[in-house]
Amino acid sequence: MKSKTLATWIALLAGGVGLHRFYLKGWRDAWGWLHLPLTALGLVGLDRIDQLGQDDRLAWLLVPWLGVSLATAMLCAIIYGLTPDEAWDLKHNPAGPPSPPSGWGAVIGVVLALLVGATSLISTIAYSVQHLMEIQVESERRGSAGPTQLHMTARLNA
Repeated sequence: MKSKTLATWIALLAGGVGLHRFYLKGWRDAWGWLHLPLTALGLVGLDRIDQLGQDDRLAWLLVPWLGVSLATAMLCAIIYGLTPDEAWDLKHNPAGPPSPPSGWGAVIGVVLALLVGATSLISTIAYSVQHLMEIQVESERRGSAGPTQLHMTARLNA
């Protein structure tokens, strides 16, 4: 019998490595295995920032994958926790007896997943946009035509 509350908390605490998917779908779940390399790439990016500083371009590409993996896991925790008990049993416990009511454990898990997921998503977006802007400023300092400058030139010539 698969517990909705347990699935919510596994996604919250270990969703970055896909354990929530393995709990529900088994070890052959491809989406579960995809979480692990994305999280690992993001952690490598964080390590590169720690070792080489924020100017490391490869870290700029790697760090957002950690945010994507965590935000995805938190979205799964929210979906699991908000699924009605009857629908949960139909999908994950079709042949067995109905699972006990989920109660406050799932609700608290959903609230924490909202907090962690929103923080992860907003941080990833802010980090990515910041570095995109830095690239554009750097290209304008060098005098090269960046995407914004090309767009403005095309509008002026039209």
